[in-house]
Amino acid sequence: VQLVESGGGLVQAGGGLRLSCEVSGYTFRMNAIGWYRQAPGKQRELVADIRRGDSTNYVDSVKGRFTISRDNAKNTVYLQMNSLKPEDTAVYYCNLVGWDYQNYWGQGTQVTVSS
Repeated sequence: VQLVESGGGLVQAGGGLRLSCEVSGYTFRMNAIGWYRQAPGKQRELVADIRRGDSTNYVDSVKGRFTISRDNAKNTVYLQMNSLKPEDTAVYYCNLVGWDYQNYWGQGTQVTVSS
């Protein structure tokens, strides 16, 4: 199973980025797929995910600014991030929770928001 993220980078506060995560090698039902982030010196936190049944879930700090979506034909999940703030700076990781609740992770992509 491979999760490959792309789309990170450096952006000014108020700007936007779209992260992509392409999944390969997994053909079973997923319990969830989504995005986590980890800032220096902080614990990794869930940013947003899509759960079985297609319900979406967001951490309060990104509600109204970030949107998670998926394209099943492309085996890809996206995170559209708007109105970025310096506190959004982190490494963003794609996560898949498999049918047996095993976790799969991408390698991470850096997002840096300058003030």
